[in-house]
Amino acid sequence: MIEHIQPKDIEKKSFEIIGEELASMGITLDPLQDPVIRRAIHTTADFEYAKTMLFSDGAVRIARDLISSGADIVTDTNMALTGINKKKLAQYGGQVKCYMAEEEIAVEARKRGVTRASVSMEHAAADIAISGRKTIFAIGNAPTALITLRNMYDAEKFTPDFIIGVPVGFVNVVEAKELIAETEIPYIINRGRKGGSNVAAAIVNALLYGM
Repeated sequence: MIEHIQPKDIEKKSFEIIGEELASMGITLDPLQDPVIRRAIHTTADFEYAKTMLFSDGAVRIARDLISSGADIVTDTNMALTGINKKKLAQYGGQVKCYMAEEEIAVEARKRGVTRASVSMEHAAADIAISGRKTIFAIGNAPTALITLRNMYDAEKFTPDFIIGVPVGFVNVVEAKELIAETEIPYIINRGRKGGSNVAAAIVNALLYGM
């Protein structure tokens, strides 16, 4: 039977259903992590996120502290950029940035035989070195973005303030996420193949809405 629900109540009803189904599964989430995981489930209708999302120590608090201090968000897709609540982020002084569509990124990537995501992470790191701005990386599509961030970290060229690592796919996706989990960089990742730009944006929004 179709339920007749006011548009403004649809999201609330969805979260009520999520809560009921988590309870029926016997799943109790960490209070700080709960809204992040629930929004990922809400975005995907996939309850596996309740078991596969991994948070470094104090991750939610650290991310929110960064946002409240005016941190920017760098994404690996314009889809993630579009999905993040930029108005809410701007209240704290932050902006969302994506370098992927810039022509110089594409030209350099072709010349070097690497992905645009890899080059865009290098350019983001260079810009951050100049501006000195705190930055959260929200990666939902390209494992090469995570691999490049790890390579710069290992070479002591650049240390991200925070990484949301939820690329989706089959090639190097699982391994790239684990590369981030091995570091001292604060992170939120989703283990396994699942993720996506929509999930990366949902995680950022969950952090914002809980502030």
